[in-house]
Amino acid sequence: MLSTKTLFARTVQTTARRALGTTTTRGKHTVPDLDYDYNELEPVISAKIMQLHHDKHHATYVANLNVAEEKLHEAQAKGDVAAQVALQPAINFNGGGHVNHTIFWKNLIGEKNGGGQLHDGVLKSAIENKYGSLDKLQQVVNGKTAGIFGSGWGWLTVNPSGQLDVVTTANQDMPSNIGHIPLLGVDAWEHAYYLDYNNVKADYFKNIWRVINWKDVARRYDEAMSKF
Repeated sequence: MLSTKTLFARTVQTTARRALGTTTTRGKHTVPDLDYDYNELEPVISAKIMQLHHDKHHATYVANLNVAEEKLHEAQAKGDVAAQVALQPAINFNGGGHVNHTIFWKNLIGEKNGGGQLHDGVLKSAIENKYGSLDKLQQVVNGKTAGIFGSGWGWLTVNPSGQLDVVTTANQDMPSNIGHIPLLGVDAWEHAYYLDYNNVKADYFKNIWRVINWKDVARRYDEAMSKF
């Protein structure tokens, strides 16, 4: 039987490392490069927000995650289980911030490069079968995301039964924490929209669909369904 220390270490490391295989180097997490320029998502999301969001907010999660993991390794080497347990909230929060934002950047693309366009295919059929239409899905996601108390994320996921689902997570919690596979995330933290939309976050939720990279979402859906 695995020791309590070993089980805990595996849990926190899996939380921080999940879905990050291409964003680490020599054991350290790094902020992934964007596939587009900061201004490509305008007027939906301004270049100023993108630069702050990517270079400052995401970078802070990565820096704090690396520090917390280094402390975790030190605690493991000393056999200090109490210190490992104390580090779990920092690793979960910053690891989730890193994972969630890494997905978010890939979920976006400028309108001139296909943003907002969901073409015929398996994902579109699944959305229409479950929600009736893409417009109806957007309404469900926007409604649930607008209902978040405080900060968090709205998600289109594949649930443990292999069905499309819409869920929200608080703060930087990840859908994988509840057994869901994330396909599309909408960042509902104020730093994601406030400079452009002030307190009218409903407009942000409405407009972000114009820059959703449905090719990326469809790819994630295909990968998720291959597990069922």
